[in-house]
Amino acid sequence: MTKQNDHWLSRFFKGIVIALGFILPGVSGGVLAAILGIYERLLGFMAHFRQRFKQDFWYFVPVGLGGLVGIALLSAPLEFLLERAQVIVLWGFAGAIIGTLPALMKTATAHGPRDAADYGWFFGTLLISGGLLYFMSDLFGTLPANFGGFVVAGALIALGVLVPGLSPSNLLLILGLFTPMLNGFKRFDIIGVYLPIAIGGILAMAIFSKAMDHLLQHFHSRVYHFILGIVTASTILILVPNPNAAESIVYTGVTLMTLVWSLLACVAGGILGYWMSQLEAKYK
Repeated sequence: MTKQNDHWLSRFFKGIVIALGFILPGVSGGVLAAILGIYERLLGFMAHFRQRFKQDFWYFVPVGLGGLVGIALLSAPLEFLLERAQVIVLWGFAGAIIGTLPALMKTATAHGPRDAADYGWFFGTLLISGGLLYFMSDLFGTLPANFGGFVVAGALIALGVLVPGLSPSNLLLILGLFTPMLNGFKRFDIIGVYLPIAIGGILAMAIFSKAMDHLLQHFHSRVYHFILGIVTASTILILVPNPNAAESIVYTGVTLMTLVWSLLACVAGGILGYWMSQLEAKYK
C-alpha cells in the first residue's frame, strides 16, 4: 500500500487524527497532515482545485469524514476537562504550544539567516496582535458564537491546516468561540456549528491556498516570523486573566496543588509539543 494509493480506511483514520488539530490548542492540523504524509497533496489540491479535482477529490473524502468523526468523538471529553480543570488544562495547552516554538523558529530560518526585518515582523506582530487580542472585546465587542462567528472559526481552522505550526484553537480561546464550538460539536449542531465552520474553512482554503503557497515561496522567513508573533502573543494571553473576554482563564480559588499540577501539565505539554514538531521535521 503506497502513500499515494493508501486504502480509504487508512485515510479515514488519518482524518480522525488531523481532527486533533482542529480542537486542541497547541496542536496544528497542518503539522499532523505533514506527519501523516498528505499535507503537500492537500495544499496542491486546494491551490489547483479545478485542475486536480478528478485526481484528488475522492482521495480526500474519507479524510474529511474521519475529521468529522474525530471532532464528534473528542469534543465531549475535552469540554468535560475544561469545565472541571480549566487552569490545569490551559497550562497544558500553553506548554504544548511552547514546545513547538523551537521548530517554528528553525523553520523560519530554513531559507536563510534571520535579519533585522524578521525581528521587526516578529516583535511588531507580537505587540500589535497581543494588544488587539487582549483588548478585542473593548475595541470591537465580543465576537458572537453565531453563524457568522463560526464562519470565522472555520476560516481560522483552515489556516491551521494551510500553515503547519499555526494552532487555530488558541486564537478561538481568545475570541471566545472555543467552548461554544466544542458544545456545538458535542450536540451535533449541523446547521448552527458544523455548516458555518465548513463554509468558513472552504472559503479560506479557496482564498488563501494559492496566496499561502506564493508567500511561503517568496517571503518564507517573513511569513513565519509573523506566525511566531501571533503564536507567542496568543499563548501568553491563554494564561493571562482577561475580565472582558468571553473566555478567559480564572485563578480564583486555585490551590497550591492546582498550581503544581498546572506546572506539570505545562512541562508534559511542552514535551508533547516538541516531540510532535520533531515528527513533522522527520516526515515533512
